[in-house]
Amino acid sequence: MHARYTWRTLIREVVLILLALAFLVPLAGLLNVSLKPQNSQTGALAPAWPPTLDNYVEAWNQASLGAALANSFVITVVSVVLIIAFAAMAAYPLARVTRRWSRLTFYFVIGGLLIPGQLALLPLYATMRDIGLLGSLWSVILINVGQQMPFSVFLYTMFLRELPLDYEEAALLDGCGPLRSFVTVVFPLLRPVTGTVVILNSVGIWNEFFTPLLYLGGSDNTTAPVAIYGFVSQYVSQWPLIFAGLVISVIPILVVYFALQKHIIKGFAGGLKG
Repeated sequence: MHARYTWRTLIREVVLILLALAFLVPLAGLLNVSLKPQNSQTGALAPAWPPTLDNYVEAWNQASLGAALANSFVITVVSVVLIIAFAAMAAYPLARVTRRWSRLTFYFVIGGLLIPGQLALLPLYATMRDIGLLGSLWSVILINVGQQMPFSVFLYTMFLRELPLDYEEAALLDGCGPLRSFVTVVFPLLRPVTGTVVILNSVGIWNEFFTPLLYLGGSDNTTAPVAIYGFVSQYVSQWPLIFAGLVISVIPILVVYFALQKHIIKGFAGGLKG
């Protein structure tokens, strides 16, 4: 039996098409401007003709995007790996222990979502200065790990509460300790929510602007967003170069997103169901 095509279905489809266009038009303008000559006076959506790749070459060379992308890659990968390791291990006892202190600790951890990062800005900057990490990639990595831990712990805890205890109990009967049971049995079952944690944190850390600007300022290290910002000045903004740099910088994170996107729904479904 086929569902009837009603006027409500038509309205829903029209609304979805309009929403898709609302998202695609800015992206089309971004790509279009990046292909225009720098002296072009046409609008953002006017076709770039003849298109040129000179903006990409110039943006890559002027902003040293190769080194900036490498720094962004190192910061993102190391941060995400540490977040996964610490958040998963922290969530395991919070999800499995049913005592009152476990629930209170869980609420304390996710309470970090309510604290604005600006409140700790000066103390954290002074701490990084005192331990000699200003200008080092490790300063940005440590800040990112601390900022992303509450939400990641929340996702892992909610997902773990939906996992049955059968596999863990069987592993314990076979002589596995809690740590070995977690590493060999539990963690492989966390693949869906781990994919969600990877994608969400990778996108946020890769596009982070203020943290590397603050902690890496004045050093030779920079990240892709900060390097692209170098094309913006008080009086002149080189939009074709900016947009070309943005296209270059977004490609790596898009590859990761499309490779892992199927895990987003599974991870969120497990967390929301909990």
